[in-house]
Amino acid sequence: MIDQTATELMPLVGTTGAWQAVGRARATYYRHLRPSSRPTTPRERRRSPRALGEDEQAAMLETLHSERFMDMAPAEVYATLLDEGRYLALVSTMYRILRAADEVHERRSHAVHPALLKPELVAEQSNSVWSWDITKLHGPAKWTYYYLYVIIDIYSRYVVSWMVASRKSSLLADSIRKQRVERDQLTIHADRGSSMASKPVALLLADLGGHQEPLPTPCEQR
Repeated sequence: MIDQTATELMPLVGTTGAWQAVGRARATYYRHLRPSSRPTTPRERRRSPRALGEDEQAAMLETLHSERFMDMAPAEVYATLLDEGRYLALVSTMYRILRAADEVHERRSHAVHPALLKPELVAEQSNSVWSWDITKLHGPAKWTYYYLYVIIDIYSRYVVSWMVASRKSSLLADSIRKQRVERDQLTIHADRGSSMASKPVALLLADLGGHQEPLPTPCEQR
């Protein structure tokens, strides 16, 4: 579109004015007019006369594979051979030949750890899995805070209990007694906050016969 517009303007304002009007350099127009002098087929890369031959590369690999040097880095092999008055090749050449043979990688054995399974809780009935959290709210005056407690049943999405208190409360224990949850029936999901992981909560759950599962991800409902 730009080339067509510039071509139509050339008879009126000239070549320079036409290309200035469309915002393109005039050299671009002349470059497209003359054919390219560059060859269309890539030239073959000539082998350097200083490159190692196949026999020399095989001899170098044999030296690097020897029992004496098999556990040494190429730089260490290079320095050791120089101290003995021998020269095989540069360190970069050693690495290049080893890389071509797919031998530049970690040679030590590493422990392989199994993939960690994503923890999840499945609720198949009401009052089997609860999730609870505490949110700290700013009060009307400076340096005053309130605590918002919310407990949700994972299966039914029912808010079992909630409360706004000026200090830490025992809402969890009251909710368990109110819902008449049987012993060993309820699993409580929470994050790893200080309140959830505190010793009083753990002792409370032990007294009630329940257990808490701190998970990094939300519960999954079946």
